[in-house]
Amino acid sequence: MRYWISYDLGLRGDYEDLYAWLDKHNARECGDSVATFLSDKSREQIAKDLSRMLDPERNPRIYIINMKQGGKFILGRRKPAPWTGFAQVLESGEERDE
Repeated sequence: MRYWISYDLGLRGDYEDLYAWLDKHNARECGDSVATFLSDKSREQIAKDLSRMLDPERNPRIYIINMKQGGKFILGRRKPAPWTGFAQVLESGEERDE
């Protein structure tokens, strides 16, 4: 099955171990901090492997996606998006240019 992972290990994250794991799985780069690879393992098995390898004290975030199950954080959790608040809603009574 094909998987995609998005990872954020922070400034002091253990990138060397993650990169070695990705290399072992013949992962391909898909942009900044995103990779894809094929595996016969389940999402839960991959989560176990990565959880054992990455130090939870460093707050790693790994989001994994596959076509069958969709996406899920297997380490860490979602945080507020950097674009939050950029969209502005016109207040009622404000004129619009049309």
